[in-house]
Amino acid sequence: MNRTQFIGAVGIVAAALALHGCVAPEPRQELFAPTDAQMKIRSAQSRTFEVTDSAVAMRGVIAALQDLGFIIERANAPLGLVTAARFAEPNYYDVLGVTVTVRPQEAGKTMIRANAIYNSKPIEDPKVYQNFFAAVERSLFLVKD
Repeated sequence: MNRTQFIGAVGIVAAALALHGCVAPEPRQELFAPTDAQMKIRSAQSRTFEVTDSAVAMRGVIAALQDLGFIIERANAPLGLVTAARFAEPNYYDVLGVTVTVRPQEAGKTMIRANAIYNSKPIEDPKVYQNFFAAVERSLFLVKD
């Protein structure tokens, strides 16, 4: 095999690999299918409060996050969306992020849902969300007046 044939063979192999990389894998059918575990986590992440004004609820969520040491990254009142993050103890190079949605419900209630991640991994421990909602409840008590 001379040099020209070798370069040609390498080119064909490279082209075949490049074309093979362009073939998109079939998405798994169960990718967006709800599971019992997801519903259990969603239940832990959600709480309904006796707040008629979603702006008051948004202020309560923001105040609670700040009390917990978070830096508010975005707050969008029309969408009822707050995103925040903080460095996690004890080493302070781990990152804890949270996204909170605030949605008005029927009969003067507001649903608040928090979704937390720790170093890009979802937090599924219900105790974490219980602690967050306790802070929100204290904050709502203070901002209602």
